[in-house]
Amino acid sequence: MTLRLFLLILASVSLSALAQLALKIGTGSAAAARANGLGGEMGGLLQSPMVFVGLGLYGLGALLWLFVLGRAPLSLAYPFVGIGFILTMLAGVLYLNEGVSAARVAGTLMIALGCVLVARSA
Repeated sequence: MTLRLFLLILASVSLSALAQLALKIGTGSAAAARANGLGGEMGGLLQSPMVFVGLGLYGLGALLWLFVLGRAPLSLAYPFVGIGFILTMLAGVLYLNEGVSAARVAGTLMIALGCVLVARSA
């Protein structure tokens, strides 16, 4: 695997993790609309700028992923999506003050180890 390909994979996965963070923030800002039922909640989501930021980040990540898929075997590229679990967990802890259990950290580290093993097998 070339450094350029690895960086494309990392950028795509990172954009997806940032998208998750933006969507979570966006859904939090729409929480007040939940009292008005599903229609009110959907309206609140559609008015949240962070929801649109999240969707845009997903779109950019998907475009980068298309470049990755055009240059790497799927069986090599796809396991790196697991890095997104790590990045998303870290974003939740660092930016949303979410707590994590030892079991969650251990599971996330297992995912990371799997990504390393897959990358080294190429």
